[in-house]
Amino acid sequence: MSEAAALRSVPSVDVERGAPDWSSDSRDIVVGKDILELLSSSMYIDPMTIYREYAQNSADAIDDAHRIGSLHIKESGRVDITINAVSRIIRIRDNGTGLAWHEFVQRLSNLGASRKRGTQARGFRGVGRLAGLGYCQELIFRSRVPSERLVSEMRWDCRLLKSALRSTDNEQQHLGEIVKSIVATRRTQSTDYPDHFFEVELKGVIRHRDDRLLNAVAVGDYLSQVAPVPFAPEFTFGAEIESALTGHVNLANLQIRINASANPLYRPHRNSFLINEVAQDKITELEIKALNDVNGNVAAIAWIAHHGYYGALPNKALIKGIRLRSGNVQVGDHALLESMFSESRFNAWAIGEVHIIDKRVLPNGRRDHFEQSSHFDNLLNQLTPLIREIARRCRDSSIARKWVREFELQKTAILEHTKVIRRGALNRQARKSRADSIAKALKSIDKIIATRHIDENTRQALSKQATALHAGVIKALGAQASEIDPLDQFSPTERKAYQNIISLIYDCTSKAAAISLVDKLLSRLGHQRASAKAPKKTRGIGKTRPRHAKQAVQRSRRKR
Repeated sequence: MSEAAALRSVPSVDVERGAPDWSSDSRDIVVGKDILELLSSSMYIDPMTIYREYAQNSADAIDDAHRIGSLHIKESGRVDITINAVSRIIRIRDNGTGLAWHEFVQRLSNLGASRKRGTQARGFRGVGRLAGLGYCQELIFRSRVPSERLVSEMRWDCRLLKSALRSTDNEQQHLGEIVKSIVATRRTQSTDYPDHFFEVELKGVIRHRDDRLLNAVAVGDYLSQVAPVPFAPEFTFGAEIESALTGHVNLANLQIRINASANPLYRPHRNSFLINEVAQDKITELEIKALNDVNGNVAAIAWIAHHGYYGALPNKALIKGIRLRSGNVQVGDHALLESMFSESRFNAWAIGEVHIIDKRVLPNGRRDHFEQSSHFDNLLNQLTPLIREIARRCRDSSIARKWVREFELQKTAILEHTKVIRRGALNRQARKSRADSIAKALKSIDKIIATRHIDENTRQALSKQATALHAGVIKALGAQASEIDPLDQFSPTERKAYQNIISLIYDCTSKAAAISLVDKLLSRLGHQRASAKAPKKTRGIGKTRPRHAKQAVQRSRRKR
């Protein structure tokens, strides 16, 4: 049957007359147990993100405490983190509103049913509290509000959870049944806890990779970058940045302390910072720019800290890359905007942040990027000129450093040639060749000083060096050079021979070896010439007589 005939044999359906109506399926929908794994360990790939999620929840609870008055508006939100690497226990406690018993169980056992959606809260999907399930043996929540005497507790048995997820006995087991089987609650009477608080405890923390979850230094470095903590007092640009963000962004500025440290965590930015083991760079200029949405309202505020742009910043500086933040919590990592640069490497040279204000620009569930939308695209388009300017500065700095390196190479060559000429002992051709090389190098450094890529301070410093080089060359090539020639004491024929040999040594041997060899040769020649000119010593009276005198005496005796 031909294709056309086959098509004619298919009965047609009259959409308007013969199409049946859609109907709902009356069967129960099964939400399987595997969804819990997706919402916990599979959702958060990097173990450190559990600290970000719990710090974010603490910031929201502290905002609520300020709003309802249980925490004075001028009282800082506090988060205390205790890390016990020996017992493998982590505790994270805040002084936020806490949860009353009548809502404690329901809110902490619900999955993906957050009351925060549509509010000013940072989290709104109701899954962040599950972040620790995949990284410990027991996950315990504790809380209390001022009106209650007892402390509410909920324990998630993560070992039972993993066992249930691995089991194949009942693949159709509902998610609710799994949760009921691994969650237990109680109320305890204790005076060791404050009137209002919320605490997360991870017991039996699993060893993961380099065990960073129990490394207090690594945790501090991570939270100083991603959590809503204040700028360090010694970062003089911090006040200007916070002033620009105030009124647009809820900064929170949590006082996070690890293991009862006297000093809270601060953002890692400082006026100066290391770019390698010995060299430093410093921030010289702060650029702040508001980015608008399609209606002209402020959708984001970006700040860029300009510095020397000497190269990619090291990871341990904790500040490299243009980063995105929502609710003053970092989204993704330092490389999130890397693809926007014409040369992706320049992102690692930059320092700055973009604080998202537009509520239509939302972080995705994993908070490693933003949901794709036209509003997010609009922000990226407005960021393009800023990123292009950063790339230009990086490129100019790279070119300038190349010219400075070239200046140093030419300077070294001039000094070496000048030193050889001053030492003397060259034939006429070798001396002229080195003089020509010096003239060429001087011309090169004059050209380098005039290039537009070098800033004025560098230009002045190089000009000063160039002036000294010109003066040194004039002296070396002047009449003084012939007065100190170490071969002047030899005859013209000898001097010419030695000059040819020494010139060949310079041409055929490496610089350092040639200089060393010529110095030894000239020193030896000088000693030999001095010995040849020294007067011979005469033998005094009473000294041993020469051999021919002895023979004359012997002949005289024989004749007698």
